[in-house]
Amino acid sequence: MKKILIIADGILAKQFLEKVMETEAGENNYTIVTYKEETIPKKRPENFKFFEFDPTSYEKLAIILNEQFFQIMIIMSNELDVKATYTNIRRVDSKVRIVIMDRWDLKIEDKRLLMLNSREILASRFTDHLPNTPIVAQNIGLGIGEIMEVSVPVGSSYAYRHLASIEQSKWKIAAIYRSNTLILPRPALMLLPNDLLLMIGDPKVLQSVFKSIKRELGQFPSPFGSSIYCIIDMLRMNDTEIDTLINDALLLHSKLNSNKLHVKIINPTYSKTLEKIKGYSNHHIHVMIDYFETSPRKVLREDTEKMDIGLIVVMNTFFQKNKRTLYKTKLPIFKMGKRGFGGLNQGVVLSNDAHEIEQESSVIFDVATQLSLELKLYSYNPDHENAKNSLIEHFDNLSKIFGREVDVVQSDKNPLVKLRNKNNILQFIPFSPKILEANFFSIFSTDMEKLHFKLANNYQLFIPINA
Repeated sequence: MKKILIIADGILAKQFLEKVMETEAGENNYTIVTYKEETIPKKRPENFKFFEFDPTSYEKLAIILNEQFFQIMIIMSNELDVKATYTNIRRVDSKVRIVIMDRWDLKIEDKRLLMLNSREILASRFTDHLPNTPIVAQNIGLGIGEIMEVSVPVGSSYAYRHLASIEQSKWKIAAIYRSNTLILPRPALMLLPNDLLLMIGDPKVLQSVFKSIKRELGQFPSPFGSSIYCIIDMLRMNDTEIDTLINDALLLHSKLNSNKLHVKIINPTYSKTLEKIKGYSNHHIHVMIDYFETSPRKVLREDTEKMDIGLIVVMNTFFQKNKRTLYKTKLPIFKMGKRGFGGLNQGVVLSNDAHEIEQESSVIFDVATQLSLELKLYSYNPDHENAKNSLIEHFDNLSKIFGREVDVVQSDKNPLVKLRNKNNILQFIPFSPKILEANFFSIFSTDMEKLHFKLANNYQLFIPINA
């Protein structure tokens, strides 16, 4: 048990003593010195001793200081009394740790003295209640902003996201408070609006994360990453395919909230196409040419590990050959269609699995908003009527939250037949293991994910889920 000396005077001192007595569980022994008995709360626990005298008197205070105290705290209402009391303590003990509640901006040089400015504490605590302001722990850890508390607002790009899908580099979500209940983080946990997040990490990174959480729709590819990436294999792609990929990637970069467009060229061949791509290089477009590595899979793995990528843009042939590598990146994949990006005006959601679509709903609404797409939810689940109704209800709630209409199309017939001939749609697909399992025999399935190849000529966005 540690011995603590508290020298107290005034209304604030009385409130402090009441707080200490309420929260103290008998782990320390306290000695309280005060001018007046009314400063002392009525409740007097057994581990508290009380003395009533003037602490500015050296002779009287020296008697108390015969004991070895672990820490001395001074909270008084008069500046001269604080200075005199501090001087008296240091005459007796030059090494004991002292904490002073400072109301006057005192200037005292002492390595074993901690000055707490009462006005700064009050202003900081008051600021904590401003909306859209991060709450930073000041009396825990280093107190430099490495511990932060932030609430997830309605419409945040972090709402309805699983923790596993949020890139946490140089920072971590340490705890989640929901409906006054502590929840320990786990990969499958979905963040909901009004969740309170306790985060730890680099203070500068936390400030950036705070801004990202507080921003509403229009943040994708965040929280996966900040930039778009596409890879060009000049040995396996012709000029037309390269032009299509580059043009669509540039359009996406201009429409989405992307910091940079990274264009990686492997197996380069000297041509007008190569010179044209190099000419795109500027502050927002980063053109990289690899003259040594020839494997697109290896390049993709290495780049996604070291770069802040939030979206990968690929051609259909590349997607089919490298599905497993793309799946392992845990990043959204924008697969090109054959009929032109500029004509897209409709976002389509097809799924038998309500839970998977619910996981990706915030991304779907965000992308649809940024690309100005109308949203259509095709509800087709002949085997599970309850799951179908649950998905419709979920999208109805989200449409109210995000202020966007969702056209729900209910049908007893597989909508793929009708959509195959559409050339203006972007299909949103959960990037689940079922995508990897799709093969020739999938044609006999009623599972929408396994049948994704039916719309291979259309634009498709594969959104990673927590499997």
